[in-house]
Amino acid sequence: MPKPTAAEWLPKWTLKRQPGSPLYLQVEEFLRGLIRLHRFENGELLPDEVTLAKELGVSLGTVRNSLSRLVNEGMLERKAGVGTRVIRRPVESGIVAWRSFSREMLKRGIHVQSLFLEASQSQATNAAATALRIKPGTPVLFLERVRGWDDTPMQHALTWFHPRLGLSGNEDFHEPLYDLLKTVTGADAERAHEEFAAIAADQDMARRLLVKRGTPLLSRQQTTFDPSGNTIDYTEIRYRTDNFKLEMDLSRGPN
Repeated sequence: MPKPTAAEWLPKWTLKRQPGSPLYLQVEEFLRGLIRLHRFENGELLPDEVTLAKELGVSLGTVRNSLSRLVNEGMLERKAGVGTRVIRRPVESGIVAWRSFSREMLKRGIHVQSLFLEASQSQATNAAATALRIKPGTPVLFLERVRGWDDTPMQHALTWFHPRLGLSGNEDFHEPLYDLLKTVTGADAERAHEEFAAIAADQDMARRLLVKRGTPLLSRQQTTFDPSGNTIDYTEIRYRTDNFKLEMDLSRGPN
């Protein structure tokens, strides 16, 4: 029996012509649903870009852009001359540290203090809106925290929560964040996409971390997702480099 073509088994997709729903995000959401299908659990290749563009009725560039975002999030892998397939990882793979910073530090014998915590209604910045897939300026709950030890600030974190969660700001954010979110909203943080960079402390960062303006800091941008690929929050974290360092263990994968 001949193998079914993509046109025969691909889920139906219809373009929604409405404000605040860009085409590339609609295609991205379609792809998120596609890669959750049972047929891709064992490494079967996704349809190629040309086929997807033809069946969805969109440009090749739009499909490539959406696929690239999913590759950057660690959901897909692409190999030249082979194709694109889903990356399957255990739920807890590599995410213990960001699920509870205080617990991770406690393992090292360090008791983390909450030196400043404030939750308020705010508007999503451009970076937060892009990560959360909402329009810039959308009202969201915003959380600012400063944590450290020995009464010294070591970490400054700014978090924007997706409005879908329905948070009021009255929640006890002194609790481990992702445990709290699961209890209050049901959102289960399964994985995170992170980016790291070296930055210089601006006036606000310097004030929060008690360092001089221009002091080098380690910057970490983190977006978390639930098992369905829905965004939960976007966080910008700044670390004092006199007490933090970034370590990575790398190994060569299969050829």
